[in-house]
Amino acid sequence: MTAFLFSGQGSQFPGMGKNILEANPEFEYIYEKASDILGFDLKKVTFESTEEELARTCNSQPAIMAMSLLCFEAAKKNGIEYGAVAGHSLGEYAAMVASEMLSLEDGFRVIKARATAMDKAGKETDGAMYAVMKISAEEIEKVCAQTEGYVVPVNYNSPVQTVIAGEKAACEKAAAAFAEMKARAVPLKVSAAFHSKLMEGASKEFYEAIKDVKFNQPSVAFYSNVTGEELKDFSDMPSLLAKHMVSPVLFTSELDAMSKAGFDKFIELGPNKVLTGLVKKTLKDAEAKTIEDLLF
Repeated sequence: MTAFLFSGQGSQFPGMGKNILEANPEFEYIYEKASDILGFDLKKVTFESTEEELARTCNSQPAIMAMSLLCFEAAKKNGIEYGAVAGHSLGEYAAMVASEMLSLEDGFRVIKARATAMDKAGKETDGAMYAVMKISAEEIEKVCAQTEGYVVPVNYNSPVQTVIAGEKAACEKAAAAFAEMKARAVPLKVSAAFHSKLMEGASKEFYEAIKDVKFNQPSVAFYSNVTGEELKDFSDMPSLLAKHMVSPVLFTSELDAMSKAGFDKFIELGPNKVLTGLVKKTLKDAEAKTIEDLLF
């Protein structure tokens, strides 16, 4: 069985999706509707911005979501069937639209509110994020607990990669400690310490902005970063998504749950191949590809 995975923040690059849109011009409505809601030309920002400009949270989140949904429509057009969706952090929002939990318009309204709140929090807090490789999650948790200041594991990405976040100075100290342990710590191209308590203000602001949005029962199985398993209760999604903003991303648990449910083929929809790599590192017998592998 096939599951669709939707890319997260940090995977963006200028021009992403341009070749897919040129091959499938009927899907330009995604960018048009998004631009109407956002109040700026998302297509222009995605295709013509500098790397630095595109990396701004208020730009990267809707841009990645639009490209991911473009990939989704192209996948359906090419007859690719799927039985589950999941996303990495930001990617959960494209997954909600793909599973019909959110309409396209509400999806971009929600992501506009999220990006605005998180961009504001990034400017008000001095946070950072590092991807730590070649060391177990348990060891990373121990180092973070022993580091002066606030730094915690926030993305459990694969057995050999965990992302930490927190105060910039504390993250730098933890990264130095990992280097001494012969582990690799790479700073991420993000503007704040996502999925940490530094996002508490953004979480509250986000909830107030989306508390009246209509969320539907999804049409396929939906796997959650917060629970690390298939989500069954959709009765209060605004609260869950506010919690999502300050909670760890349990991506390895999600992949394990999907594998146990019989999903053995994973297709990444979005820029780059980050999630494809994480699947290959986590599920040795699974098949993982990006949509561009299948379309071009």
